[in-house]
Amino acid sequence: MLVPYRTQGSVLIETDRIDRGDWVRVTAPDAGDRAALAALGIPDALLAHLSDAAERPRARRVGECVLAVLHFPHAQPADASAPYTTLPLSLIVTPANIVTVAPERAAFLDGIARGEIEAGAPEDRARFVLQLMWQLAQSYLAALEHTQADVDRLEEQLKRSLRNREVLGLLRHQKSLVYFTTALSGNELVLERLHKGRLLPWTPEDEDLLEDVRIELRQAIEMVAITEGILAEMMDAFASIVSNNLNGVMKVLTSATILLAIPTLAASLWGMNVALPFGGAPWAFAAIVAGCALGIAALAWTFRRRNWL
Repeated sequence: MLVPYRTQGSVLIETDRIDRGDWVRVTAPDAGDRAALAALGIPDALLAHLSDAAERPRARRVGECVLAVLHFPHAQPADASAPYTTLPLSLIVTPANIVTVAPERAAFLDGIARGEIEAGAPEDRARFVLQLMWQLAQSYLAALEHTQADVDRLEEQLKRSLRNREVLGLLRHQKSLVYFTTALSGNELVLERLHKGRLLPWTPEDEDLLEDVRIELRQAIEMVAITEGILAEMMDAFASIVSNNLNGVMKVLTSATILLAIPTLAASLWGMNVALPFGGAPWAFAAIVAGCALGIAALAWTFRRRNWL
């Protein structure tokens, strides 16, 4: 799907045709979208990779066009192996337009597309690219907040858990953090390549914004590293907690089995078809039950005193 946006005032609005200075947002491009992009003068060398969901972050110039491949966080379905993965966003800067191409909807671009976030005019190519990268870094921080909220919920469940499901839930989040670490490191390298390679027309004002974007990316990288370290420690700790919880349950069940062995033994002995003590006494049954109860109480007291129960 191809949607062009044009500057009106200080925000972008959707238009029905592509003009010079527009931002062209493409999601899951088909053959028609590729033809429209080729008509904008984008070389085939830059269009050939658009269907590759495994494209790594990189930056290069081909003719008058500049390609920057970035990775953005993408929320996965609840049954996926990880809550978040990362997908490539191809940002193509032509002499007339800025084009973004993603295999799935890049949610962090929605605020800009709806005019809720001021990103500047696409005509100012360097600044617009930096604003997109700023929002990209912010999207990672937002994904980290959601991850932390899920981890806190799993932490409460793990305190009482006897199963591995919650630990496996932490493992899913750890996989997302690995994706984030790799993607953010690549995005930072792309930013440095765009800057040091002078691939875009930087102005002194852009240098300040670029430094802010660099700081934001570094913050996201550090936050991911901190969260990943905490999560790894939590998984080790809670694996032990689950094991201890299970041991506690087994200790109670084992103790109950031993305590119940006393009346079982008495019933087995007095159930034999032979002459038995107190066989003709009317109080024999009550005495045996009372003896079993006393035996159970004495054994339970011993277990409690030794912290076995």
